[in-house]
Amino acid sequence: MTGMDRETELALVGRLREGDPAAFDAVHAEFHPRLFNFLARLSRRRDVAEDLLEETWLRLVANARRLDPDTRLGAWLFTVARHLHVSYCRSRALEDSRGASFPGLWPDSPARPSPFEETARHELERRVEAAIAAMPAAYREVLLLVAVEGLTPSEAAVICGVTGEALRQRLSRARALLARALDEIDDRGRAILGEVMP
Repeated sequence: MTGMDRETELALVGRLREGDPAAFDAVHAEFHPRLFNFLARLSRRRDVAEDLLEETWLRLVANARRLDPDTRLGAWLFTVARHLHVSYCRSRALEDSRGASFPGLWPDSPARPSPFEETARHELERRVEAAIAAMPAAYREVLLLVAVEGLTPSEAAVICGVTGEALRQRLSRARALLARALDEIDDRGRAILGEVMP
């Protein structure tokens, strides 16, 4: 799930509990890009992701001294971020209602040398992005947590507040939806190609 070994993580938790600012900096450096990408992909709006990410870090600062000594930082942070997103959706009633300002699934990718090279190199990425963006949030978050963030299904179940079996079912359905959506995209592409090149 992370490049941080468990011993280092436990030491950081201890330092966070003591109020060590350098520990916060280390946790921030480790998780900030991953949390932002998770929230951007989940909310599909960069401005919302930035606000929710800032609130996630504020929650860590406010609760650092109350962390359990054996806290798994990634699971804790992703749980907070997810809960903030759910609260945002409930309070704004915006689930999947806007499309114009959605960032890409990989919002932090570097600039590409040319449009042709970008198209050639990222065709599958765009197809996956479109398919995941079209999914209901419950399936989208499971795929993002397990497939993109590399959490185990049991860790994702804790973050989503469901049983392990419910998470596995949700993940299975999400993967099936993704496969079906990619097949439909391929079928449309073949049909268009057939019209253009008889």
